[in-house]
Amino acid sequence: MAIALTLTAHAEPAMPETPADVQAPPAEAVKTASGLASKVLQAGKGDQKPAAADTVTVHYSGWTTDGKLFDSSVKRGQPSSFPLNGVIKGWTEGLQLMVEGEKRRFWIPANLAYGEASGGRPGGMLVFDVELLAIKAAPKPPAVPEDVAAAPESAEKTATGIASRVLTKGTGTEHPKATDQVKVHYSGWTTDGKLFDSSVVRGESIVFPLNQVIAGWTEGVQLMVVGEKRRLWIPAKLAYGETPPAGAPAGTLVFDVELIDIVK
Repeated sequence: MAIALTLTAHAEPAMPETPADVQAPPAEAVKTASGLASKVLQAGKGDQKPAAADTVTVHYSGWTTDGKLFDSSVKRGQPSSFPLNGVIKGWTEGLQLMVEGEKRRFWIPANLAYGEASGGRPGGMLVFDVELLAIKAAPKPPAVPEDVAAAPESAEKTATGIASRVLTKGTGTEHPKATDQVKVHYSGWTTDGKLFDSSVVRGESIVFPLNQVIAGWTEGVQLMVVGEKRRLWIPAKLAYGETPPAGAPAGTLVFDVELIDIVK
């Protein structure tokens, strides 16, 4: 007995159509002070707009002004998700104008995109059709510690100059060794209250070998047990110094660290 098999073909995603106004924004386009132009193609729902630190999920297609399609999640058939402050400036600004469900066309000038030429990336003004599918709000940044400027008299101090105080008692009894890997959540401030790094804001804890970070962390986290949260005041000599490498903060640094696990 012959058995007939029917194969169902999966349709390829449709090629996005080149906009008729790809060469320049039309007169009705809305323009911002930065030079970004846009027009709404499809109305959205609600009134929530993403903030720069939020993660968005979008479908998009991008063209150069001569009508060349250079990138498209629509063509790939797979939407993209990313933190809004991790893309070109025109996207960071433009998507903050949108609400979920909205589709908008953007004309992004070169200075808010990749410049006039950028080795393999498209140069000049770029045109994007973007549909905002979802917004995932970023965790709120932690409050600046009230004692960020200096360690209080009650803080514990080590011989090297690290000061600390326990914010939340731990549940474990074992302290990590310098050669252990630890899993932590943390936030770091300069003594004037500027937040310069935070796994809490990123929404992702971090795992690292304790002997491969700044000396103040290597020493300070060894004071802790699992479940403990501690504030550390780390002098410059145990951090990045008074004249640190480019991008690193200078002087005494203040960290709130939660020891989640000692990874064996």
